This record gives sequence, C-alpha cells and structure tokens, in this order.
Amino acid sequence: MKIAIVNSSSFGKIFPDHIKKLEKIGQVDRFEVDQNIDGKSLGQMLKGYQYIIASVTPFFDKEFFENVDDLRLISRHGIGYNNVDLTCAKEKGVIVSIVPSLVERDSVAENNITNLLALMRMTINSSKKVRDDKWEMRANFVGNSLYHKIVGVIGVGNTGSQVARTLREGFQCRVLGYDPYKDKLELEQFGVEKVDFETLLKMSNVICLCANLTKENYHMINKNTISKMKNGVYISNTARGALIDEKDMIEALKNEKVKALATDVMEVEPARSNHPYLQFDNVIITPHTSAYTKECLYAMGESCVNDVYNVHNKKLPKRCVQKESPFVE
Repeated sequence: MKIAIVNSSSFGKIFPDHIKKLEKIGQVDRFEVDQNIDGKSLGQMLKGYQYIIASVTPFFDKEFFENVDDLRLISRHGIGYNNVDLTCAKEKGVIVSIVPSLVERDSVAENNITNLLALMRMTINSSKKVRDDKWEMRANFVGNSLYHKIVGVIGVGNTGSQVARTLREGFQCRVLGYDPYKDKLELEQFGVEKVDFETLLKMSNVICLCANLTKENYHMINKNTISKMKNGVYISNTARGALIDEKDMIEALKNEKVKALATDVMEVEPARSNHPYLQFDNVIITPHTSAYTKECLYAMGESCVNDVYNVHNKKLPKRCVQKESPFVE
C-alpha cells in the first residue's frame, strides 16, 4: 500500500508519530506540488497510491480522477473540501473524508477573536514602535474596546457559534447572526439574534466571517454590501478568502469605510509580500493558521490517520463527504 501526503505543511512534521502509524500500513511519501498543477499531471504523479492526505491545494478534478488507479481515499487535512470534485470522486468510488468540524472549532474561533482584538487595540503596530525604540509614540495607538459592541457573525455554524458564544459571554456583546441554514431557535441557544443580511450589515460595529464558501456567497462582501455597513466597521475573516471581493475591500480601506481588516484566508493562497492589502497598516494577514495550535493539529492528524486505517480495514471514516465506494463493506 502507498500513502501520499500532498501539500500539507504540518501533517506528520510536528507530530511524527502520525507518519509512523501510517508506515505500518505501507509506504509514505510527501509531495509538494504547484497549487495550479493540472489534473492530468497530478494524477500521473499519484498513480499507484491508494490513500491521499490532502491540504487545501491542489484541485483534485475530473482529469485527476481519470489518471489515477486504485485510489481509495482522499482524506482532507482540514474541514473544507472545495478542492475536490465530489461528483468525479463518486464516479470512481473514491471516498472523500474531512476532519470532524469540532476538532477545529475552538482554535479557529479563538483566532478570529484574537485577530480582531489585535486590530481593535492596534497591538501589532504599537509593538513595532517599541522595537523601534519609540515608546513615547504610545498616544498614537488609542484603540477601541470590543466590550459591548454590536457584532455581526456571518455563518453561525460550527465555528461561528463558538465565536458568538465567546463574544456574548466573554465581552457582553450584542451578537447578530446571519445564517440562511439555521432557524431562530438554533441561533438563540448561542445568544444570537437571527437577522437578515442587510440588517446585520447596517447595525454591526464588527463583522466576523465564519461561513463556508458556496456559489451563493462568493464575494458576498463587495462594493454594494460594504456600502450598507456602518462607517468604521471592523472585519475579521477566518473562513474563506473568496467571501470578500479583494478589489472592493481595498477601496473600502482607502476611503476608511472599513476601519480595519484581519484575515487568515485569501482568495489566492499563498499571498505574497506585494499583495495590495499590505500597503495598509490597519490590515492583519496571517497565513491560514487559525487551526495551528498543537492541540488542534494533533487531533487533525489523528483524524486523517484513523481515516486511512478505517478504509484499509474496509470501514468508512468518521466524517465522509463522499462515501460510495467498493472499497468498504
């Protein structure tokens, strides 16, 4: 048996025991490929591998599935799976699994609020001044408190509900929630007022993006929706970069409609040092590290290892998004 680890910067590196466990099943190889590699080349590269542990890139498309043989499982080292063509996976009988959402919930929610606080208190910029021996400039860094603010949470699911609960109970915020897939009672259990999208935009001092990316919400934060926001709104995004139209966000930062932006995700990753966001001192970009705590990464790694073991033993993984396969009973 052969196992491929594709484009994961963390799996098996921080916790090498995960590699040792996989080696009991078969050969383990690590691949670093261009995120835009074509499916045919990717498939030919991974031909002969039964199991793949995959990062957020590359894209496993129709051409990929047409060029592999005996592939049984793609286990995503994360909770998103928009880089896997599930229809083609189903046609080929390839199981696609993801990390159970609770594994990442606390770490991602924690980082959404951590980045938000760093924005509102200007933590990074003020710390830089100390390093530059400019302590006396501290009066330039009078920020805003998160306490008692009206916060809009877009996507009150796994991560969003934890963000909302923390803001409500920890910071006494009034939390508004927009989630077309949740009813009023579901949101109320987290102390969230269910509102429509436009109401959330108009009322929120702070907006936290926690929604899965869909065709319907692609670039939901755009010139039109930004125009409906309060002047000086803060935005924190730990969901998906493509929820925001970056061109329109840059304009909103220039005219100060948006006070500051923190994002752990970009529409195109990796982002580089010449990205237009980085011209602004009031923007924080982190390199998709919301789940990067030792506790979370250990649990994520265990999940992927267990997925491989389960399929190897002809059982379904715990969390499948495509489970029709001749390789399980």
